[in-house]
Amino acid sequence: MTGSPVTGLGSSRLGPAERAAALDRMGQEEFDVVVVGAGIVGAGAALDAATRGLSVAVVEARDFASGTSSRSSKLIHGGLRYLEQYNFDLVREALTERGLLLQRIAPHLVRPVPFLLPTTKRVWERGYLGAGVALYDALSFSMGSTRGVPHHRHLTRKGALKLAPSLRRDAFVGAIQFWDAQVDDARFVMTALRTAAEYGAQIASRTQCVGFLREGERVTGLRVRDLESGTTSEVRAKQIVNATGVWTDDIQELVGGRGQIHVRASKGIHLVVPKDRIHSSTGIILRTEKSVLFVIPWGRHWLIGTTDTAWNLDKAHPAASRADIDYVLEHVNSVLNTPLTHDDVEGVYAGLRPLLSGERDETSQLSREHIVAHPVPGLVLVAGGKFTTYRVMAKDAIDAVAHGLDGKVAESCTDRISLVGGEGFQAMWNARHRLASGSGLHVARIEHLLRRYGTLVDDLLELIKEKPDLGKPLNGADDYLRAEIVYAAAYEGARHLNDVLARRTRISIEAWDRGLGVAKEAADLLAPVLGWSKKQTDREVEYYRKRVEAERDSQNQDGDQEADASRRGAPDIVPTATP
Repeated sequence: MTGSPVTGLGSSRLGPAERAAALDRMGQEEFDVVVVGAGIVGAGAALDAATRGLSVAVVEARDFASGTSSRSSKLIHGGLRYLEQYNFDLVREALTERGLLLQRIAPHLVRPVPFLLPTTKRVWERGYLGAGVALYDALSFSMGSTRGVPHHRHLTRKGALKLAPSLRRDAFVGAIQFWDAQVDDARFVMTALRTAAEYGAQIASRTQCVGFLREGERVTGLRVRDLESGTTSEVRAKQIVNATGVWTDDIQELVGGRGQIHVRASKGIHLVVPKDRIHSSTGIILRTEKSVLFVIPWGRHWLIGTTDTAWNLDKAHPAASRADIDYVLEHVNSVLNTPLTHDDVEGVYAGLRPLLSGERDETSQLSREHIVAHPVPGLVLVAGGKFTTYRVMAKDAIDAVAHGLDGKVAESCTDRISLVGGEGFQAMWNARHRLASGSGLHVARIEHLLRRYGTLVDDLLELIKEKPDLGKPLNGADDYLRAEIVYAAAYEGARHLNDVLARRTRISIEAWDRGLGVAKEAADLLAPVLGWSKKQTDREVEYYRKRVEAERDSQNQDGDQEADASRRGAPDIVPTATP
């Protein structure tokens, strides 16, 4: 979309020109609120503030969602295991949000997914787990929330094996099937940011907060460095929101102390394996000694994870070790009739959960609930929480911002705002055969595009109409069209090759070669959009190659220290324009 038919405030496009304009405005205006961090919470806070009529700027040191928010289990769920902790309010809140996301906020990005929960005891476990899942279903009806997913059902072992023939007969006696939802987390964040931009937010990635402006005790703005040009500037604001996840303490130290709220990082890794390695029409959940293990359908693949271990090394690039991979394989193989091996693993990714520190050392015991605080005048901190409840966290953060602003600020309305691409999605989905006929693309390809872009698919079809060559699949990653690479830079804020292969698409974890074979083609498509010279284009490909090599090497190391050292072998790319 090149303009906003609803608000008239701005464009949802986040291309190079829009970034430059945003940085220019940041240097000239005082904003009601500046959000530091463009993960899911920062994106949600920007959207909440913008839809309340506030002037908003967003700065992000790296790419959008480049931290935790692109490395999750990609589930929108209530947290079934929290019922065992009697945390009914948290589960109810998350299930309410799940219903909103499925049916109103992002029907094009969030979709139901079934899971099988095997049982190993014939009587008490089925009763115990069945009661829990029944309560899970019941809570999703509470407080007027909408479900958007089917009810659970009990299955015999024979019935479960019909759904999941790959399960070992002797590993379980029966099962319960229930439904949750899933999302491409990085795509969701980027879409939320584009929606905030449509409502007037000024957004710039690769813009790092390096200090704060103060007048007495009050924080009045930021000093930011444009990592693309190397220039430093000041951004003034009435209120600032620290939404930096596992970097929360680092940002607080720039203000002059961490305060009483601390965030610890817990590492979780996921494996990606081809769909044909596990024969099942449903996802699977396994209870482990520490947490739960998910086997999640993901297009032509499965995502299998996760782990839960403390991490105090490089937060920008958490590394998965061989021990992490062995742990996941060991647990999933305990129920499979054909065990998975390292040779079956297409991709691996590691992410960090931002957990509010408690008195216990075990990260699995730390709080997933969020907190909002005003550590110093002019600064709001929001931390903790989970992806599913991002909207509630954002609302609470902007409520705190509103308290610090003079004058009345409107109430949050994001429970009634569709993300760009969501309005009219069902009607366009129903017309997918007509879209296929008119575009010359196969209907399966149109369905793929609709699930990623919703009604914004018109923008891609226009690109293909102008340059038919963009309608061809990438050579070596044929799930994606060449047009999607161009669109990522022109509309979705991608600045580098890694942004496109790791987050705008998921080629870096879905391809056996981690995307090395498609890197040159993708870089050549990005170059004219981003104004790269041949030298810069070659550097982008070389950096990506080094990143993949460093990640592969880290995954062959025995422990965290060794894996971290290997992963650090590939530094972040710096544009040639930077001094």
